[in-house]
Amino acid sequence: MNSINLSTTTFTFLAPYLFTLVVFLLFFEQISYLKKRKNIPGPVLVFPFLGNAISLVRHPTKFWDHQSSLAKSSPAGFSANYIVGRFILFIRDSDLSHKIFSNVRPDAFHLVGHPFGKKLFGEHNLIYMMGQDHKDLRRRIVPNFTPKALSTYTSLQQITILHHLQKWDRLSSGKAIPLRFLARDMNLETSQTVFVGPYLAPEARERFNADYNFFNVGLMKLPFDFPGTAFRNARLGVDRLVKTLSVCVQQSRENMKEGKEPTCLIDFWMQETVKELTALSESGETAAAPPNTSDVEIGSYLFDFLFAAQDASTSSLLWAVTLLDSHPAVLAKVREEVESIWLPESDSLITGDQLAQMKYTHAVAREVLRYRAPAPMVPHIAAEDFQLNESYTIPKGTIVFPSVYESSFQGFSEPDRFDPDRFSEERQEDRVYKKNYLAFGAGAHQCVGQRYAINHLVLFIAMFATLLDFKRHRSDGCDEITYVPTVCPKDDCLVSLSRRCARYPTLSLH
Repeated sequence: MNSINLSTTTFTFLAPYLFTLVVFLLFFEQISYLKKRKNIPGPVLVFPFLGNAISLVRHPTKFWDHQSSLAKSSPAGFSANYIVGRFILFIRDSDLSHKIFSNVRPDAFHLVGHPFGKKLFGEHNLIYMMGQDHKDLRRRIVPNFTPKALSTYTSLQQITILHHLQKWDRLSSGKAIPLRFLARDMNLETSQTVFVGPYLAPEARERFNADYNFFNVGLMKLPFDFPGTAFRNARLGVDRLVKTLSVCVQQSRENMKEGKEPTCLIDFWMQETVKELTALSESGETAAAPPNTSDVEIGSYLFDFLFAAQDASTSSLLWAVTLLDSHPAVLAKVREEVESIWLPESDSLITGDQLAQMKYTHAVAREVLRYRAPAPMVPHIAAEDFQLNESYTIPKGTIVFPSVYESSFQGFSEPDRFDPDRFSEERQEDRVYKKNYLAFGAGAHQCVGQRYAINHLVLFIAMFATLLDFKRHRSDGCDEITYVPTVCPKDDCLVSLSRRCARYPTLSLH
């Protein structure tokens, strides 16, 4: 009884001090935020610690639209907010975005890919590399995207796309079906087949798909890393994915040592790596293997490729269907061009030369990427205070969001209009307004696989438009943007499908 009375007395004595401490910390947090915000647009007061995180997670589209409106309201071209104890800056102005992209270095900005990316992606990650180490790795990646390699991938892409389009046709049978998860599954299979090919067995693919789904869900959750939370499931899922990919790297390495022909991306990568390591051995050098060449390291970089190819590509495919449906004249021109170059009845794969001839379809793909940039923002963190313009210095620790999406609607003629002809030889707006076309980023971390991504989108548009008739089932707000985590139509692209061609082609690698 005496101990209870003592505890009560102690708490009563300490309560005013604890209350004062809490009030002081809350006051200090608000003052710190306001000091960083200065006179740029942003909330006047923020909720303690969480800031506007709940709004961001529950209504991301509304949150970023508001940040954009705030940035437009000021000549500065940027706005501020506060998320889970972090001051953030949203940049709308294209020139300022380029300033961020071109200053990724230890004493300026670090690319983070996601506000809580390091916890999710792990340490061995292409996103966080910079300097000579990053240059050396990109040099090793280049052989993965030569014309020969891209031609190999193009064949694999078409076979996978055809398989899934036939599946979609059967599922639809004239009724409306949402395409988002179907397109995601198609892209996941395409990425698995192109990146690691025969090294991922059917059972491993099922586990792989489940773990990637954990990762996808965790991307949109707060970083509460406790057992059972979506974020913890995502982090553990990434660990398992990297281990699986590392085994694929090991198997490919052995095949390339035996002189076998490459059949997928990791083979092309390992072919060059084996050559490099063999040359070092023959020269008599006894130093350790070059950095970034171990199975685990390359497995983690393959996961980066998977992440980059998967969700962004799904977004682009959905918007391509949406925009082709709402622009029948564009769809008609795509069909006319494709059918003058390739016919399903030929039972032949679209060759690299044929793909290059589809200039209008390429223009449509580029306009889809401009009009609905799949990764609308590319988060960076300020490693040091950085002078952004004459009147504002970004404080150290700020998470900066250069908006690729906002840049896409600056400079171009009638930017709010979906107009593939802007990329024609006559107008060449992709060159005239090059600084505003940031779908693949800019600077040292510009997407190394952009030719692969463009090819995939062009092949999908060509095959989807030629093989299928489709009708979008429209409802109020169906074309509104939603973040999942890339941008997609709000209704998940609800369409009905039916076969358009006389028969589906029979495609094979032989």
